[in-house]
Amino acid sequence: MSRQSGVQHHGHHPQHGGRHAPRTGAGYTLAHAGKQVRLGPVAFWIVVGSLVVMGAWTISTATYFAFRDDVLTRLIARQAEMQLAYEDRIAEMRTQVDRITSRQLLDQEQYEQKLEQVLRRQAALEARATALSALPDTAPTGSIRQPARATEPTLTQPKPAPINDTVIFVAPPDREARLESRVPASRVAAAKPATGGFAGVITRLQTSLDRVEARQSATLSSLEENYDSKTRRIRGVFADLGIDAKVPAPAPAPSRAAAVGGPFVPARPPADAGSFERQLYRISLARVQLDHLNRKLGAVPVRKPIVGEIETTSGFGVRVDPFVGRPAMHTGLDFRGSTGDPVRATATGTVETAGWSGGYGRMIEIDHGNGFSTRYGHLSAIDVTVGQSIKIGQVIGKIGSTGRSTGPHLHYETRVEGDAVDPQKFLRAGVRLGNLN
Repeated sequence: MSRQSGVQHHGHHPQHGGRHAPRTGAGYTLAHAGKQVRLGPVAFWIVVGSLVVMGAWTISTATYFAFRDDVLTRLIARQAEMQLAYEDRIAEMRTQVDRITSRQLLDQEQYEQKLEQVLRRQAALEARATALSALPDTAPTGSIRQPARATEPTLTQPKPAPINDTVIFVAPPDREARLESRVPASRVAAAKPATGGFAGVITRLQTSLDRVEARQSATLSSLEENYDSKTRRIRGVFADLGIDAKVPAPAPAPSRAAAVGGPFVPARPPADAGSFERQLYRISLARVQLDHLNRKLGAVPVRKPIVGEIETTSGFGVRVDPFVGRPAMHTGLDFRGSTGDPVRATATGTVETAGWSGGYGRMIEIDHGNGFSTRYGHLSAIDVTVGQSIKIGQVIGKIGSTGRSTGPHLHYETRVEGDAVDPQKFLRAGVRLGNLN
């Protein structure tokens, strides 16, 4: 080679053929291109270290460039993988949020639907309560009276009845069916979710409405049973008395206050009637029928003609005449009394006779319609006139001893188609009707 370089180390070595200069001290000699540079130990190691660093750097650089694309690819792939993972997580969270939102909307919609159903049901129950309030608690059955409620004033006017003062023909005043009202719709809408949330509120409202509906159904059933029971018993009394219940009741006396009218429209149940409406229709028919029986019963003389306990001094049938001492037919009942005691009409009707009538003395005869009439004899005073309309229980005269009489008493007769019949039969029927309470 034309150029030579090298490093010579000077130390304690023997000379070999003069190839190396004698060592004069410790150090290193660098030979390059025929030139020699002598370096000390420190400088030598600095050069060697630099060469090593440069070599390592060269190797690292070569390695970096060799594997740079692979590392970058992996880094990009890792970053893309992390990004996809984050996006999947975000999408999952959004799905959960949407699911929760949808569930809340669905729950809200279901709650609103249930609330609407509750409000509709409440409105229906309120309409039923209004229909029930139009019905009296008791039917106007004439001789049948329901026990008065503790909260209602009792009648102070004395009401005589046959035998025991319990038979009363005056219909009790209409009273509203008392049904508990529900929470108003405004309060339902404003109800806050307490224990159990909205579902608990709806459940409690539905439970409350169930109780109200059950009470309304019980009220209807009780009314229907009440009407049916009284109708059956009154019909039984009519059958015992030989009265045809199908015969129309006598028309009430015309008055301006009772003026009514209108076209005839047959009663029919509503086409789309439910169980409540059908039962209410049946009750309305039963009430009308019972009112008809009541008017008919009001014209049947089943009330006793005097107030208080009564004592008969002579019965109906054959007896010894007190004046001639021979058998004779007694056509009525004699009730003991004092002169001036009031005498009352035993049924509604019209005065046919009011004055002196032979052996009856002062006598009143009342026509009750349907062939029934009653006579009240031996009166000391007459308080009515011929043609006057008489109400049941009205005072018509006073007990006396006029005519063929041995002392103050009331001679009372009951006649059917003009023939005298035993008044006890009608008075016993009045007692039966009084026991319906």
